[in-house]
Amino acid sequence: MKNELRIGLIGAGYMGKAHTVALKTVGPTFEPERTPVCEMIATSSDAGAAEFAGRWGWSRSTGDWRALVDDPRVEAVIVATPPRTHAAMVMACVAARKPVFCEKPLGTSAGESLALAEAVEGAGLPNMVGFNYIRTPASQLAHQIIASGEIGEVIQVAAEHVEDYLHDPALPASWRTRVATGTEAGALGDVASHIVNACLRLVGPIDSLVADTRIVQPMRHGPSGPEAVENDDQGQMLLRFANGATGSLSFSRMAAGRKMGYTYRITGTRGAIHFDQEDQNALWLYDAARDPARRGFQKLLMGPAHPDYLAFNQGVGHGTGYNEQIAIEMRDFLRAIATGESVWPTFRDGYEVDRVIAAALVSHRERRWVSLREPTAESGVSRGSYA
Repeated sequence: MKNELRIGLIGAGYMGKAHTVALKTVGPTFEPERTPVCEMIATSSDAGAAEFAGRWGWSRSTGDWRALVDDPRVEAVIVATPPRTHAAMVMACVAARKPVFCEKPLGTSAGESLALAEAVEGAGLPNMVGFNYIRTPASQLAHQIIASGEIGEVIQVAAEHVEDYLHDPALPASWRTRVATGTEAGALGDVASHIVNACLRLVGPIDSLVADTRIVQPMRHGPSGPEAVENDDQGQMLLRFANGATGSLSFSRMAAGRKMGYTYRITGTRGAIHFDQEDQNALWLYDAARDPARRGFQKLLMGPAHPDYLAFNQGVGHGTGYNEQIAIEMRDFLRAIATGESVWPTFRDGYEVDRVIAAALVSHRERRWVSLREPTAESGVSRGSYA
């Protein structure tokens, strides 16, 4: 059909399934101009790809991701693979002149992310990076509240993204714990990147930072015996924002009991907001202008009046979930393809997150504050869009 858009998906892991669900949801939910079709899925083997295609409803499959990118029937590509693979896949999409959505982190370094951003921009291709948590109706409302000046000038931020997926010392080594298959940034790149993205979106550019990280579990079982963990398990940052606000940020993959500990508390001159992803359908708002006898945080339950909520259901407090976040991302990616103009967060915005991560690595190694204007933090490059 003329209004269909044939999508190719590289990767059948956690995010591969999430994107499949989103592609099948976004049509009836948002009724985009072009309805996505699950055309082809690629994994590391022909047999594995065929199995996932049959289970998830993809029309075709391949064990060669290059064949997917080059296939003339595939019109746009989703990259949902570990970060070490992103650069080659994205550059192949650029060569094939196909819009591309890439999961975070965009690159394995700020320099690689910048190169990818410049490549898609130079080719004029719609592009997006997968920062899904900031897409909840509550976080979209938080952005509106801050941008409108409702809580005044932002003066302080306390944020964290902590989980416990590697808390158990018996868990084996994986691509996440190895620099060769992951990145130099462990929890810093995996979970901190999400909350850094939130800080950039809600507060604005970061001017400077100081960071400290730690490997808590130095050895894990590998295929050939004990194996060294090569990147951080947890850490902290102190932040200075370009607008004068200050902040603290914590990140961990060892936080016992925390399953989705993505939270932020933002204080302004006229009030404050608080959000906790484990209660993602609520935003807490404090209005300092209220009568002293009525001051206190007010719980705002998400409902049809809030961004993107009504498309999923009509009941206040009935809630949206993780898969809805991905569907919202897919709606925006489809919109970018339809208009030819990229939608936030673009590859350039992904680079801005990776630039903060790079500065945090420098700060930890050199035990000092690092300015985002320093050459080590890739200064002098235009910032992404935060509006």
